[in-house]
Amino acid sequence: MPEATSNGAASSREHVDVLIVGAGISGISAAHHLKERCPGKSFAILEARADLGGTWDLFRYPGIRSDSDMHTLGYRFRPWTEAKTIADGPSILSYVRQTAQDSGIEQSIRFHHKVVRAEWSTPDGQWTVEAERSDTGAIVRLTCGYLWMCSGYYRYDEGYTPEFEGRERFTGPIVHPQHWPEDLDYAGKRVLVIGSGATAVTLVPAMAEQAAHVTMLQRSPTYVVSLPGEDPIAIALRRVLPDKAVYAVVRWKNVLLQMATYNLSRRRPTFVKKLLRRGTEKALPAGYDIDTHFSPRYNPWDQRMCLVPDGDLFKEISTGRASIVTDTIDTFTEKGIRLDSGEELEADVIVTATGLNLLFLGGMQMTVDGEEVNFSKRIAYKGMMLDGVPNFAFTLGYTNASWTLKADLTSEYVCRLLAHMDTHRYDSCAPTADPSIVEEPIFTLTSGYIQRSADMLPKQGSKEPWKLRQSYAYDLRVIRRGEIDDGAMQFATLAPSHSSAEKLAV
Repeated sequence: MPEATSNGAASSREHVDVLIVGAGISGISAAHHLKERCPGKSFAILEARADLGGTWDLFRYPGIRSDSDMHTLGYRFRPWTEAKTIADGPSILSYVRQTAQDSGIEQSIRFHHKVVRAEWSTPDGQWTVEAERSDTGAIVRLTCGYLWMCSGYYRYDEGYTPEFEGRERFTGPIVHPQHWPEDLDYAGKRVLVIGSGATAVTLVPAMAEQAAHVTMLQRSPTYVVSLPGEDPIAIALRRVLPDKAVYAVVRWKNVLLQMATYNLSRRRPTFVKKLLRRGTEKALPAGYDIDTHFSPRYNPWDQRMCLVPDGDLFKEISTGRASIVTDTIDTFTEKGIRLDSGEELEADVIVTATGLNLLFLGGMQMTVDGEEVNFSKRIAYKGMMLDGVPNFAFTLGYTNASWTLKADLTSEYVCRLLAHMDTHRYDSCAPTADPSIVEEPIFTLTSGYIQRSADMLPKQGSKEPWKLRQSYAYDLRVIRRGEIDDGAMQFATLAPSHSSAEKLAV
């Protein structure tokens, strides 16, 4: 569409009503809801990578799988019908791709478009978004009425690896799971996996199928919980009910179970510790040193728990094909790693499953009327918008439940908000925090990747609607059914000089 420039010349700059950034599980949810609930809105999706799928297209390491059940990680509007409830990465990627295809979303995705800057203009009532094309290096600019970030919260181009003394001395390959080489050969070799989180407990049993032996080296233990790879209730219900009904029943069963487990962990951590220990004792050989290797120093749900389908990690430990060492690293050596205890672990391949680097909004710079937005100084409204930033939303999933539960609720809310603005002929909206709000960290987890990046993340507030409850049941009430015009959300209409006719000419 032609746009007037400062010297009176015309330039071509595309305008859409809604611009979505990110074509992962959140971005596809956003686009689906827009098409269903706001069919008159034009939209486009900018994706920095060469394909859709986000996390599920990026990670290619052995055994990659969900760390949540698929009845809650799946979309509310699209039943998960496969047998596995803890699904592998390729199956999840296929599910997201099929959703995009069936909803006609794929044609709206612009690949290789990395958003680097967004500028809001109040007089124009719109965003100008700048993206860099990773395939050509060209700079692309678009304008939009509403900007919606669905870019996740970690760096796609770089995983976290601590500085290891003597790393350069090791003669074998050192691999980070986020950058898994397709040609890595570990069959019949000794593999050492550094880490104790979800990635590590996934890698160990998967690699043990081919490796001579896999050792998981952890600085400290993590809570590991075994769940059935297939949900027996779902299997039984499928004999008598259609897929949509089964999905709804099992989804709510799992939501309630997640909520009950989390709340019980916060209120009675000692009791939950005993339950988890009892399950670990049953899964491992008699006499196994659970105190050293499976008894974390923190309470349940201070950090995310690691799920293992059908106890696969415990089974590999029991067979002797995998083992756990709990110690700290002194230095890398030519043959492996020497520990602070003096023991040396020899390895042919070392995998550093040491975590993620967070990156809020993909590292994008943002200005509002020429003023740079410091995200760490802003308070998040309902965990999806920023104080004082107009016509803007971001999707951020739960830390204590499946990401998609919150992603779908966010999508519903943004569509309700857009419809409300159309009904009342508003051009802009922005949540505004009152001075009595006390800032708090947006995440309460003590995980290393959260603590390392706390200073770059926005805050939450001490009371609603700025308080992030991490509760699906609570959010159903305040996000799906709550009032749009709640006093905190401020609406505005452009001055008469910016008529609808003039805006359409942009």
